[in-house]
Amino acid sequence: MIAEVAAILAPVFVMAALGYGWRLTGAPFDLPFVTRIIMYVAGPCLVFSSLSQLTLPLTQFWGMVGAMIAVTLVVAGVSAALIFVLKLPQRSFLPALTLGNTGNLGLPLCLFAFGEEGLGLAVAIYVTNSVLQFTFVPLLQTRVSIVRTVLTTPIIYGAVAGLAVLLLEVPIPVWLGNTISALGGLLIPLMLMALGNTIGSLKAKNLPRALGLGTARLVIAFGVALGVSELLGLRGVAQGVLVLQGAMPAAVFSYLFAARYDRDAEDIAGIVLVSTLLGAALLPFLVSYALWLGGR
Repeated sequence: MIAEVAAILAPVFVMAALGYGWRLTGAPFDLPFVTRIIMYVAGPCLVFSSLSQLTLPLTQFWGMVGAMIAVTLVVAGVSAALIFVLKLPQRSFLPALTLGNTGNLGLPLCLFAFGEEGLGLAVAIYVTNSVLQFTFVPLLQTRVSIVRTVLTTPIIYGAVAGLAVLLLEVPIPVWLGNTISALGGLLIPLMLMALGNTIGSLKAKNLPRALGLGTARLVIAFGVALGVSELLGLRGVAQGVLVLQGAMPAAVFSYLFAARYDRDAEDIAGIVLVSTLLGAALLPFLVSYALWLGGR
């Protein structure tokens, strides 16, 4: 079990450490450019490639989408209650406590832990989380039109195109399929390096608050993901993926949105930093538990 968990975590930590070490050297790392490559090229390509070659039943795919929506809604409700009790602004803190890092961390973990089946299910969660992230957060923080946001989110186009190819059984030329797969392969290394580089720049302004809310994010998310998986009767890899993805630390995009829309960015940075570092320390236990669930 130790060797199996180490084989899953080692690539994740090494690639994130490369990004962190890059920042320590002071060498240029164009994070906005890397983020655009992730959002507009690698992300849609990986989603398209994964969905167009999906081998698991579509009912299982859509079931995972529904399960993730349920997890997100319950986590949002519990988090909103906690934020209300603490008398903090909902618009600033709710996204950080609600949405997890299902891309940078979740995708590689599910791939290395459960193989292609796990990646297919993880992509369902990643797409769901991305759609919620790029519609719910701007609407909450700036009241931007949902329609406009959806139409300008490239991952959605990748998902629609991939599902269309799958359902209509459209043949893809080998050269095109190989090109899209190669571009999609950039996503996980770039995401992990960007995560490490970003974490290296974050600072916790109010450490006690960051520690409390960062811990709350992990506890609430894990409890809700496990509870929803049991209520829905998920078993095997599906349950392992939902719990693993659902329990991810706060999404880095929560900080990027907070900085962009001037919503207590320093406090949000603290939540992202603490939940990521604490989540990393707990990953061996979380991955071991997810593997146990996947083998049931």
